[in-house]
Amino acid sequence: MCRQSATVCLTKSPALDSVAGSSLVERLRLLPDPRRRRGVRHPFVAVLLVAASAVVAGARSYAAVGQWSTNAPQHALARLGARVAGALGVRVAPSAATIRRVIGLVCPGGLADLTGADPAGSDSIAVDGKAARGSRKGTSPAAHLLAAMTGDGRTVTQLRVPDKTNEITCFTALLTPYDLTGVTVTADALHTQRGHARFPVEDKNAHYLLVVKANQPELHRRLRSLPWKEVTARRYDREAGHGRRETRVTRALTVTDLKLDFPHAAQAARILRYRTDLKTGTVSRQTIYAITDLTSQQASPQKLGRLARSQWTIENRLHFVRDTTFAEDASKIRTGHGPENMATLRNLAINTLRAAGHRNIAAGLRHASYEPFTRPLDLLGIA
Repeated sequence: MCRQSATVCLTKSPALDSVAGSSLVERLRLLPDPRRRRGVRHPFVAVLLVAASAVVAGARSYAAVGQWSTNAPQHALARLGARVAGALGVRVAPSAATIRRVIGLVCPGGLADLTGADPAGSDSIAVDGKAARGSRKGTSPAAHLLAAMTGDGRTVTQLRVPDKTNEITCFTALLTPYDLTGVTVTADALHTQRGHARFPVEDKNAHYLLVVKANQPELHRRLRSLPWKEVTARRYDREAGHGRRETRVTRALTVTDLKLDFPHAAQAARILRYRTDLKTGTVSRQTIYAITDLTSQQASPQKLGRLARSQWTIENRLHFVRDTTFAEDASKIRTGHGPENMATLRNLAINTLRAAGHRNIAAGLRHASYEPFTRPLDLLGIA
């Protein structure tokens, strides 16, 4: 059963060792074609490859993907596996309507899992959600997408949070298909739930680091009351960029004997963030508390600070990029599985460009757009 739709799409999770190292084409062949057999003209995988290539070339909408497809030369369509027509073997590109129909129907859970990165062996994986604001339709709320990203900036998967619920109900479903042995799962305060702490430790042989705020009032009060000024285990980090200078002071304290009533809690951390606006000179201060099952032998204050930083990174390296570079919030894709599947194709483009060495995704898209019918295919590994 697909993790995001009410249809039977995959007999087992696609995120298994059997697909590790497979090409994008081989992975997409595992997806079932959601179309009715009668009247099907264009190969299912070819349509998906056309959409993925167009997004890497900079397409942001169905219309833009369709325009890329219409203008694709014969050599590109041949590499994509487009339909052959006539005695001369002319390749026929799928239309914008065909692309829209397929993207709106394809299994969103399977597409996200099969096009994402494998988190096995990663130091950490961050979980956070984002609403695609432009997908709101009438009284229906905007699509809210919960994503997971490794500490080095590779998107693993995502799923759409069902309407009339929130991210909490989807946390375990998001991570269940993956081998997380030794990985530290980080999340913001919304996911500081006892069940979410037990899941990685007891079910996945992994670790957790969760931010603690007022949604857990007793736990937050007890962490605030700890003797932080007396703690000698601390780490200072300084960096400058984006018009500001930031200093972070991370203190860590063992809490195994304090009976905090939180599963597997071993250490607590307090992170003080001092930010100075280089233009105005304004200084702001923020205090963040976190709790983890990692012991002091497993994680120093330096590592705890790095893990907390990886949680903040998902905002900058995924959600911010999709908003600014792909204009996701302005997208009017609303029907079917379109919002989540187009977001998945954007995630794939971001992963692909980062794997090719592009630190700036906007610059990477421009580079691909200069040869729009060869470079995107080369980057995606389409022979």
